[in-house]
Amino acid sequence: MDKLIDEIKIKTGNSKDLIYKSIKINNKTIYLVFSEVLTSGEDINNFILKNISKIIDFKIDITNGLFEFFYNSIPSHNVSKVSNIDEILDKIFNGYVVFIEENNYFAMEMRASLDRGVSNVVNEISLRGPKDAFTENFNKNLGLLRRRIKCPSLFVKDLEIGKQTKTKVGIAYMNNICKIKNVDLILEKLSSINIDGIIDASYLKDYLSSPKNLFPTVVSTERVDVASQALLEGKIVIITDNSPYCLILPSFFIDFFHTPDDYYQKEISISFLRIIKLIAFLIACFLPAYYIAITTHNHDAISTNLLLNFISQRQNVPFPALVEALLMTISFEILKESDLRMSSTMGTAVSILGGLILGDALVSAGIVSPIMIIVVATSMISGLIFSSVDLTSAIRFYRIMLMILAASLGLYGIFIGGMFLIIHLVSLKTLEEDYLAPFSPLIEKEQRDAIIKTNSKVKYRNPLLTDKNKVKGRRK
Repeated sequence: MDKLIDEIKIKTGNSKDLIYKSIKINNKTIYLVFSEVLTSGEDINNFILKNISKIIDFKIDITNGLFEFFYNSIPSHNVSKVSNIDEILDKIFNGYVVFIEENNYFAMEMRASLDRGVSNVVNEISLRGPKDAFTENFNKNLGLLRRRIKCPSLFVKDLEIGKQTKTKVGIAYMNNICKIKNVDLILEKLSSINIDGIIDASYLKDYLSSPKNLFPTVVSTERVDVASQALLEGKIVIITDNSPYCLILPSFFIDFFHTPDDYYQKEISISFLRIIKLIAFLIACFLPAYYIAITTHNHDAISTNLLLNFISQRQNVPFPALVEALLMTISFEILKESDLRMSSTMGTAVSILGGLILGDALVSAGIVSPIMIIVVATSMISGLIFSSVDLTSAIRFYRIMLMILAASLGLYGIFIGGMFLIIHLVSLKTLEEDYLAPFSPLIEKEQRDAIIKTNSKVKYRNPLLTDKNKVKGRRK
């Protein structure tokens, strides 16, 4: 035993958080090895030390070994045998107490609660829906899903990713709805990951989608109701230990125009909001480019009075329209990032300072025109209507690309850029499914809840996500 203890100390660098406790039971010495930062001292005292005291005080027969005693007397805790030092170290750093008894080794789970409790949604604000959000605890996240979907068909497959972190990753899906080939494809991709560590669920995005995809094909969410709804539609939810976000795939372009609150409000209100989001997407991408085109090349595209107004505002501006737009875009991006990274108290000061500089000082100094501030600000605010950071980044890329094309070719450049945008969206795949579904390919039943939400009380599942040999389900 002493040799094994010395080997553990060598492999762990004699870390000070590892506790080695020797206890003598019936003329037999056993060792308890555990990490004091990963285990609960209260549980060790209540479930291990008190039971060992009973063995000593009442001279309980343990001829079959301590493992049999604890396995039968503490059924609520995970008790398992280990056979070598690698398994011992793995158990120690997963919150287990390892018993070393001559040539008999076993471990008992005494994991400390190091995560926060279930809290409210922070980023994806819910107006009328549930407020609970995922946490950093794998079991709690899975429990939140099972609390909503009380069905044995909710299957979960788990695996460890990361040579150093050994992060637990779970793949949840509805076996009676989901396409099993999609599950197998995700398992294949995740199993092929060779990396030292997975710190957050976002690390997995690059392995689950193509780097050529400018638009996000994997949705990240902290809302439990969003993940539950996705499971019922035949999608797959990936839970990552130590991450308060779950990944949902396959995810389609239209998903970013939908919110869970859509199913808690009236159809006419939801249809109006979705149309607003579609208009905001077009404004975010095309508005600055259109302004550059009409003031640089295509003067006849607007009325004469409006054109004269634009020209009068730009008389004292020393830069071309493209440079002016890029300058304002970069300034707004810097201001947005500063506001996001600063604390809430200083963020307000940064916003006020940036607003004064961008809104008043630049115009007074004649560096930019007032109309350019209005155009770029409207475009930036329209892009912020979407909560997905990946989608906002894709919009930013196309906004700048379209501005350059508009400055070079005018409205023809915007047309070319728009065609490139459509071609890119049509060519995208998400788990071998078409990204623009249900528009390409056209799924007639899905049009009832694509942009215009009809008064139908039944929503059919997307046939792209359901095996044909399974029963066609409906969500009311």
